[in-house]
Amino acid sequence: MSSSLPTVAFQGVHGAYSEEAIRMHFGDSVETVPCPLLGDVFDAVERGKATYGMVPVENSVAGTVASAYELLMEHDLRVQAEVVLHVHHALLAPPGTKISEIKIARSHIQALTQCEQYLVRRGIKPLAHYDTAGSAQDLAQEPIPGVAAIASRLAGKLYGLDVLEHSIEDEPQNYTRMFVIGNGDPKPGAKNKTSIVFAMPDRAGSLYSALGEFASRNINLTKIESKPRRNKPWQYYFFVDFEGHFQEPDAEAALASLLRSAAILKVLGSYPVANSSAAATDASVAAKKEKKQS
Repeated sequence: MSSSLPTVAFQGVHGAYSEEAIRMHFGDSVETVPCPLLGDVFDAVERGKATYGMVPVENSVAGTVASAYELLMEHDLRVQAEVVLHVHHALLAPPGTKISEIKIARSHIQALTQCEQYLVRRGIKPLAHYDTAGSAQDLAQEPIPGVAAIASRLAGKLYGLDVLEHSIEDEPQNYTRMFVIGNGDPKPGAKNKTSIVFAMPDRAGSLYSALGEFASRNINLTKIESKPRRNKPWQYYFFVDFEGHFQEPDAEAALASLLRSAAILKVLGSYPVANSSAAATDASVAAKKEKKQS
C-alpha cells in the first residue's frame, strides 16, 4: 500500500458504518485503523497513529452523539470535513442459511430499534449486542443455528456472511452525519460550514445577544443545541453550526464580538459542506420505494 495514502481511525471493528463512511469519503484504497472506544480515535490522530479520524456526531433518527462533542471540546483537533452516510441495515447469516430459519437477530440496540417493525413482521426476536459490525464478526467466528446479525453489507462481505435481506430499516430516511477530524485547518471549499461551542454568563438576555451577533450579519445558523456543563449545574454549552468560513469578514466580526461576551468560545472547525447530491438521490429512491409499497 502506498505510504502517500492517509490512514483513518474509527470506533468499532472492521465493517462498522464509520468505516463505510471512510471508504465513501476517501476511497476503497484508504487504510483504516479500528479503535475500541471513541476517545481512542482522537488519541490515534494526536499520537500520529492515524492521519485522520472518522467520528459520528449526529443521526437523523437517534439525534446527537453527545460524547463526540465532548471529545471535540477536550482535544485540539479540528474538523476537516463532514460526511453524511445513508445508513442501510442488512440481515446477515452464515452461508447457506435460509431466512425462514432465522429466529434471533443480534446487533447494537440502536440498530435493533431502527429495524423493530421489520423484525416483528418476520417474527424474529431481537437480541442486544455490543456493536453492529461486532455482531457480524462474532457470528462468523461462532455460527449459531437460527441466529443472524444486523449490520452493514460491508460487514457481511468482510466476514463471509450472506446478505439475507438489505435495507431492512423501518425509517428509510436514516442518515448519520460524521466529522473527519485532524490537525490544522483544511482548505476552504466552494461552500463551507463552521462549528463552534460557547458558554455565556448566567444573566438575562446573554444567549439572545450571542445569537444576535450572527443574525445582525445575516449569517444563517444551521444547528443550535445545548448541553449541560460539567461541574456547573444548570449552566450550559451551546453547540452551533453556521454557514460560511470563520475567516470570512462577517463571521470573523461575529466571533470577535461573541468572544468579548462569552465565558468560553471554541471554534471546532470550518470545513467544506458535505455533498448532498448522493443523499438526495438516495432519498428520492427511498421515497419512490415507500410509495410503491403503499
